[in-house]
Amino acid sequence: MSNVLEIAKHFQYEGTAVSFEQCHVGHINGTYFVTCEGKEKVRYVLQRINTNVFTKPVEVVENMVNVCEFLKTKIAAEGGDVNRETLTLIPALDGKMYYVDEENNYWRTYRAIEGVVTYNLSESADMFRSAGCAFGRFFNRLSDFPADKLHTTIPNFHNTVSRFADLKKAIAEDRVGRVKDAQAEIEFALAHENITSFLMDGIEDGRFKLGVTHNDTKLNNILIDTETNRGICIIDLDTVMPGSLLFDFGDAIRFGASSALEDETDLDKVYVVPEMFEAYVDGFLSEIRGSISEAEIRAFPMAARVITFEIGIRFLEDYLKGDVYFGIKRPNHNLDRARNQFKLVADGEKKEALLNSIVEKYI
Repeated sequence: MSNVLEIAKHFQYEGTAVSFEQCHVGHINGTYFVTCEGKEKVRYVLQRINTNVFTKPVEVVENMVNVCEFLKTKIAAEGGDVNRETLTLIPALDGKMYYVDEENNYWRTYRAIEGVVTYNLSESADMFRSAGCAFGRFFNRLSDFPADKLHTTIPNFHNTVSRFADLKKAIAEDRVGRVKDAQAEIEFALAHENITSFLMDGIEDGRFKLGVTHNDTKLNNILIDTETNRGICIIDLDTVMPGSLLFDFGDAIRFGASSALEDETDLDKVYVVPEMFEAYVDGFLSEIRGSISEAEIRAFPMAARVITFEIGIRFLEDYLKGDVYFGIKRPNHNLDRARNQFKLVADGEKKEALLNSIVEKYI
């Protein structure tokens, strides 16, 4: 966007914004790195919130601010670096933590954390174990945050039963005439309706407690320090909401214990890697052992399957609706993503006994 530098003028940056570059990672928001020059050169992350997805952007920002401030208190008490281990949001000139432009776009910004990298795919079990530690540490620090103080920015976000109902509606409506091109995927989805209630049933009967959840625990939402190779900061906090920790565990496994990226089209290359699953379990539990129940630990393999299935049906639903939610880079991109996720679900079923035996080691 040509007006990024103009938008930047409305925030309390150090120095003057002189240049920007677009970040192409992520499906939802418009994200830019803005460089400011003054006493020193400083970079910021400037994001245009997608209000088609986040219909209450002010609540999204409020959640983000409240969680980051809480984390800063915990990090400081531990002797950590509050400027690198969580995000520091920058207020607008009027003191609000967001800016609304003339076209009613909502913008927010935070200081970029330097000396870090992100990865889209786990390169080793050690790397994924480190990811488990990073998310475990994040959740452990937030274990006593009053989750009922958070806004639910996307209702039913990980309610797989509700997501399945949305899929069936999309199939029935067939808005853009694509049902005929996705018959195999639709049949797979319909045949797995029985797993959709697993997590919600556990929440309802008290087996799985409610707390603060990130709801998008992909590997590339961890900033990894280039010197220590340690995951130091969790980013992309748009979907921080009340939920079950199993939502986040499942999504992390979906993404990180897969042998391939989520849009790989050669399904022979797509499968669950048990060694990666165990590495994440090991790292995750090393940080959160005192804040998780045995029932939740035993549910790890099924949670991974359910969340993977949920993401698959969301990709399929979006394909059937004409690609209105997830950004695409080619025709049938969302259908390819759905096929990829369904292959992981099927492989997880085949490896159920093995994954359960891995979890038993940590009970």
